[in-house]
Amino acid sequence: MQSELTAKAERIGFVLREYGAEMLQAMVILVVGLVVLQFTMRKLKVFIDKKTKDSSRANTILYIVYILLLVVIITSALITLGFDSRNVFRLIILSALAIIAALLVLRPYLPTLPFKVGNTVKVGALLGKIEATTMVNTRMKTFDGKTVFIPNSKILNDFVINYHFTPTRRIKIDIPIRHVRDILKTKQLMEAIMIEDPRVLLKPARPVVYTLNLTDGCVKMGARCWVNNTKFWLTQCDLLEKFLTRMERENIVLAGRRQAIRVFHETPLQLSGGDDNPGIETQAGPGAEAPSFSAVSDDDEM
Repeated sequence: MQSELTAKAERIGFVLREYGAEMLQAMVILVVGLVVLQFTMRKLKVFIDKKTKDSSRANTILYIVYILLLVVIITSALITLGFDSRNVFRLIILSALAIIAALLVLRPYLPTLPFKVGNTVKVGALLGKIEATTMVNTRMKTFDGKTVFIPNSKILNDFVINYHFTPTRRIKIDIPIRHVRDILKTKQLMEAIMIEDPRVLLKPARPVVYTLNLTDGCVKMGARCWVNNTKFWLTQCDLLEKFLTRMERENIVLAGRRQAIRVFHETPLQLSGGDDNPGIETQAGPGAEAPSFSAVSDDDEM
C-alpha cells in the first residue's frame, strides 16, 4: 500500500515538473480571460440595450458574442498546455457553431422575460425597478426600499405591466366640483395649466379635460395628458397641486365627502292614563331618553 502511494506521488511530481509551468500559464489565461469576458459582456450589454429595444434580439447577440469569446479563451488555454492547435481549434469551432445554430433555431421558442434591467414593472401586486435577472429568479427593488427576489416561473405565469415598454404614459387626474356653473371655467383652467407645463406632450394626444359624471350634486372633471415615462410621477403630483391651488384662487368650490344621516325619535309609551296607543313627543321632558342616531350611508368621494 505504501509503495503504491509512493508511486502515485512520484508520478504527480513528474507531471508537475514536466508540465507545471504550462498548467500554470493555462490556468492564468483561463482565469484572466473569464474575468475580462465578464467585464466585456457587461459593457456590451449596456451598449446593446441603448441601441435596441428588442430584448430578445439583444440577448441573442450577447449569447453569440459570449460563445465566440469563450472559444478563444479555451483554445488559448489548451494550446498553452501543448495540445495540437489545429485539432483543438477545429473541435471547439465545430462545437461553438453547433451551439450557435441551436440557439438561433430554438431561441424563438424559448420563453423570455418581458423586461430588462432598469425597467419599472409591476408583477402581480409588486411594483418596483428591476435590478438583475438570472436563469432562476429576478431581483426587484420596490419603491419603499425592499429587495424582492421573484421566481421567473411566477413572472411567466402572472400578469406583468412594463412601464418602460412604451416611451410615454398618460396622466389621469379626476377632480369633483360642486357647482355646474363652474364647468366651463374649470375646463379652461385645467387645460391652461397642462399646456403651460413643458413636460406635457402634444403627442400622441393633446391635453384635454372631460366632464365625466354628475351624481349627488357633484360634477366630476377629468384631466388627461401624456408625458414621458421618466417624468410621470412628478408631473402628476405637480399638476394636481397646481389644479387645487388655482381652483381655490378662482373660487371654484370642490365637492367634498358627503355623509347622509337619518335621525329617529323614539316614542315613549304613555303609561299614565291607561292609554296604550303610542304617541310622539316633540319635546323631551325630564327623564326622557335622548334620541338615537343611525348613519345609513357613507357616500364615496367623487
